[in-house]
Amino acid sequence: MITLKVEGMTCNGCVQSVERALKRADPSASVKIDLDSGRVDLDGALDRAAAKQAIEATGFDVID
Repeated sequence: MITLKVEGMTCNGCVQSVERALKRADPSASVKIDLDSGRVDLDGALDRAAAKQAIEATGFDVID
């Protein structure tokens, strides 16, 4: 499992955008997002770099 901290998510629409981006990159991934903390838990075939790239392509920042 990969856990990422994402900045800039302010609403459920943001959560859905991040989830869609990760699912496009890995359709079989399990994605759990906590809006309040900005925590994204991802369990799937993506590595950390690919997950970060998918999220940042939607306009959000991933904090290392």
